[in-house]
Amino acid sequence: MEDAEKTKLFLNFLRYEKGLAKNTVEAYTSDLGLFNGFLEKTKPGKIDEDTLVDFIFFLKTSGHISRSIARALVAVKGFYRFLTMTGKMERSPFEDMDSFKVKGTIPEVLAEVEIEKLLSAPDLSKKEGIRDRAIMELLYSAGLRVSELAGLELTDINLEEKVVRCYGKGSKERLVPLGDYAVDALAEYIDIRREFLKDFSQHLFLTRLGKKFTREGIWKVVKGYAKKSGITKDVYPHIFRHSFATHLLAGGADLRSVQEMLGHSDISTTQIYTHVDRSGLKKIHKQFHPRG
Repeated sequence: MEDAEKTKLFLNFLRYEKGLAKNTVEAYTSDLGLFNGFLEKTKPGKIDEDTLVDFIFFLKTSGHISRSIARALVAVKGFYRFLTMTGKMERSPFEDMDSFKVKGTIPEVLAEVEIEKLLSAPDLSKKEGIRDRAIMELLYSAGLRVSELAGLELTDINLEEKVVRCYGKGSKERLVPLGDYAVDALAEYIDIRREFLKDFSQHLFLTRLGKKFTREGIWKVVKGYAKKSGITKDVYPHIFRHSFATHLLAGGADLRSVQEMLGHSDISTTQIYTHVDRSGLKKIHKQFHPRG
């Protein structure tokens, strides 16, 4: 069944079975149209939690207010819940995803001082702390999607060359440089990784039971340290990716290089990050322009 037909069935369900008002159904139609347009533009391949986070960020940088973003999330999640309910899909890709807080800006980019707080939060006297710091250093240093990080194997890390190999959407392989802090954190973790092993495993990051980390497990790790650090923003693994791109561009990196490191097939997807730091540009203009 084509996506357009599935959407039509969902909208009819809202109209005739749920009895929603005409204006509400029109709002759902508009929101699903925005999401479908985003999918056509970014061509994500497999739709997962990262896709929805990128969609939220796209809406934010396109000027949508918090209330309209929240409404769009309800529409998209409701649509996929309907597909599972009617047997058109086995499981919604957003089933286990936390809800985002609808206040301020959604989602937010972490400031450098907040990144430092998070990366300093793990207790390095414990093996879990060493592992968790390596996870967060890698998320920030390479801008990986949480699914990419969860899938990493030992052979994907080259500490001598300071690169990580990952497989993005559509199984596209890319090499991303690593910073010195990430290299040091990974080296320290790999030295003690055997303490997590129960059976042979090639997976880089292991739980205390010796199993491969799930995306949900990484979410819990990050959220735990956000709470410990006293950061009030809604912190989740993908925010490291947004911060990675935003900080690179703010520091003068060229768009094409950031596109390649993020694994975006279309540069227009990367361009959303050029709009994030407008406040900083305004300050510079006001300070240095003759008529600022």
